[in-house]
Amino acid sequence: MDNDFQRSVSLRASRRPDRINLSYQKGGGGNSAPDFSMKIIWKKGFIRLVLVAGIIWMLLILSAVLFHIWSCQSSLAFFSAFCNKDSKVFGKLHTMGLVRPPHRCPIPVADDPNTVVIPKRGSPERFVQSLSYIMEDDMASNRSESPPLFGGHQTWKQRDKSFKVKPTMKVHCGFMKNGGAEMDPKDIEYSKKCRFVVASGIFDGYDLPYQPSNISQRSRKLFCFLMVVDEESYNFIKGNVTVREDEAGGQWVGIWRLVLLKHPPYDEPRRNGKVPKILTHRLFPQAQYSIWIDGKMELIVDPLLILERYLWRGKHTFAIAQHKHHRSIYEEADANKRRKRYARPLIDLHMRIYRYEGMEPWNPKKGTLSDVPEGAVIIREHTAMNNLFSCLWFNEVNLLTPRDQLSFGYVVYRLGGLFKFFMFPNCEYSSIFILHPHIREHSSPIEWVKTLEEFEKDPSLKETRGGLGLWNPYPGNLDFVVLPPVARTSKAG
Repeated sequence: MDNDFQRSVSLRASRRPDRINLSYQKGGGGNSAPDFSMKIIWKKGFIRLVLVAGIIWMLLILSAVLFHIWSCQSSLAFFSAFCNKDSKVFGKLHTMGLVRPPHRCPIPVADDPNTVVIPKRGSPERFVQSLSYIMEDDMASNRSESPPLFGGHQTWKQRDKSFKVKPTMKVHCGFMKNGGAEMDPKDIEYSKKCRFVVASGIFDGYDLPYQPSNISQRSRKLFCFLMVVDEESYNFIKGNVTVREDEAGGQWVGIWRLVLLKHPPYDEPRRNGKVPKILTHRLFPQAQYSIWIDGKMELIVDPLLILERYLWRGKHTFAIAQHKHHRSIYEEADANKRRKRYARPLIDLHMRIYRYEGMEPWNPKKGTLSDVPEGAVIIREHTAMNNLFSCLWFNEVNLLTPRDQLSFGYVVYRLGGLFKFFMFPNCEYSSIFILHPHIREHSSPIEWVKTLEEFEKDPSLKETRGGLGLWNPYPGNLDFVVLPPVARTSKAG
């Protein structure tokens, strides 16, 4: 009977180890059963504690993320100050579509331009020590029937070689002899004294100069404000606003010194406008720092504060804003076609060349915020590496389509991480200026072309001095290149 009862207790214990009857066990072995039970109870309690702690921790993280999202969208200055738009968290949330940067946001500039400390020395040169430029167009020299081109007859082989960075380099960079875009000697002489430059440009009579505001006396003395114009724009400006002439013959509209470029190098005004925008260091070689702003914009932030915020504070040498809508050049190309910014088949050809050469759509693993900038404001120190980048960027604009936003990320890619730049939030970019509409909108016949057959029917649609790489045989087979799919995330394009 005792043996049967002990087997019964053992059976119950094996089935329900958490409810062992400890009141009686014939021939028991001391306190082993109570110890076993306490261990089980302690272990289950610990697991419950870990789960509760984990849930609380995840709720705290979720609360922090939700607060970050809410603060980034808040219109209250106190709460919006908690939003760090430069953080990786904000970048991830933006990528996931959980936050949308505001159109404008405060720029964290210094309080007073007079307290800004200007670096005594330029940034050190790490990769390029000496940069020079090809000045003679070889094809024009060898073939008398071929006139010199501003960008030269760069071959595909020369182009590929130019991306291989060495301490001493010589590259194409516009301004070929007799290729056009000549400055007046008096403007050349004036620009020699300009170490700090705010540059802008008006071509084909699109705009009138807008006077900057909030400019300190220190910046007025320190900076040269240079407005580059072609002859058509120069005559348009003289006919509509007061142009003052100084004793040396310089032409002024308010704070802007007009710099006349004679003999436009390209048929297409949009392409002409890229010369002062990208090749600022070639037009004004004495400049150590420059800020480019498009001609339709009114600068409303002191330029010294701009340099301090975007270059010196973070020890950057090149700064440009992130595009508001697009991160991939293939998205931007699609938007350019929709908005008729250039011939659709030629934009496609431009992108097929880049895809063939390994240009991937933007993704977070690239280590940059975007492959597509807002090119209307460019802030830079004229280091040898930045000058090389500007030359290579311009060469792409000269060789392919004039849409410089399509080429920026490609040149960054080809330089393999050697070119460093600061891409700042688009909402700050929108706070640097007031945007004015063009006096008149530009429309070129080439922008409406939908098929290559249209060029065959009307050869006059082709540009004769730019974009020649779109018509010269490419050394690779582009027939099987498939462009990445594009998700249209914005109506604006």
